[in-house]
Amino acid sequence: MGWSIRLFSVAGTAVRIHLTFFLLLAWIAAIHWTRGGLEAAIDGVVFIILLFLCVVLHEFGHIFAARRYGIRTSDVTLLPIGGVASLERMPEKPGQEIVVALAGPAVNLLIAVALAAVLGGSFDLRQMGQLEEASSSLVGRIAAANVALCVFNLIPAFPMDGGRVLRALLTIRLGYTRATRVAATIGQGLAFVFALLGLLGNPLLFLIAVFIFLAASGEAGYVQAREYTRGYLASHAMITSYQALGPSSIADDAAALLLRTTQQEFPVVDGAGVMRGVLTRDALIGALQKTGGSTPVLEIMERDIPTVPENACLDNVFQRLQRSPARLVGVVDPGGRLVGYITAENLSELIMIQSSRASGPAALAGRPAPRPS
Repeated sequence: MGWSIRLFSVAGTAVRIHLTFFLLLAWIAAIHWTRGGLEAAIDGVVFIILLFLCVVLHEFGHIFAARRYGIRTSDVTLLPIGGVASLERMPEKPGQEIVVALAGPAVNLLIAVALAAVLGGSFDLRQMGQLEEASSSLVGRIAAANVALCVFNLIPAFPMDGGRVLRALLTIRLGYTRATRVAATIGQGLAFVFALLGLLGNPLLFLIAVFIFLAASGEAGYVQAREYTRGYLASHAMITSYQALGPSSIADDAAALLLRTTQQEFPVVDGAGVMRGVLTRDALIGALQKTGGSTPVLEIMERDIPTVPENACLDNVFQRLQRSPARLVGVVDPGGRLVGYITAENLSELIMIQSSRASGPAALAGRPAPRPS
């Protein structure tokens, strides 16, 4: 995620903090300063830092639960509205999704119970309404805040944790794609309610509402798009008419191809037909500006481009494209020779075609549109 800095790494997952988080700290400090001076400002900032430490632990609850099902997480980023863990995917099996979704709130509940045990009889849930009062016990407020985090995250506003539990339960009867659509609609409705409440005096709640609305729409669109690729193979969507560069090519060779074709990227293929990398238009233009037309393409191409066999399921390719920084996947024959490639753009075109077919005359007549076998 842009505008973020890396703090540390835990078990292969980087913990990052978005620069806007420091604006939140400054805002909290300013509010508390006006209420009680320097001591109150320090207390407010310390409270927020400890609270977001609990948010990090919440996210690692999701991360370690997902890891049980072979799902990796590259990083978790702290934003003013909370934490965002970049899980490579969510499990589609309802039971697994419920476990992953509930793992985060369970961490907050455990923290609250542990802190309540430390406080003993002095812990009171009424401190949930006193989170900004420096005169209250800091430990008590953190405990109460974790209870609040647990309860708030269980609200069925997809894609919050409660919304994911709702999606998993709906999947049992409706199927994954339709369940996602229904859960997203419910989440967007609740986001509208949050936005109204936020306009009454809680700007952070308004920001959370906007995030929920957009995230629900985005994930529902992603799941629907992936559904349109089911039943297809990589060979059905790959680009087969293209110009390639050789290992000895230079930037001027690529520039000539750029002018003669409509390609935006050029595979670099050796004499055995094996793809060595991909030269993108942006990389080419940058090289022409900085190092000139004699720059070898091997020095400016993108390496480690993922490849898939011709018979790979296209929905799996779709997921790989979402995760690949190169936004391109090579397609190879059984001998490892490049026979085509798939970009995010041409896959989007296939999805648009399928979407049109789904709403076209065949769909309206109750007959499914034909698919390649």
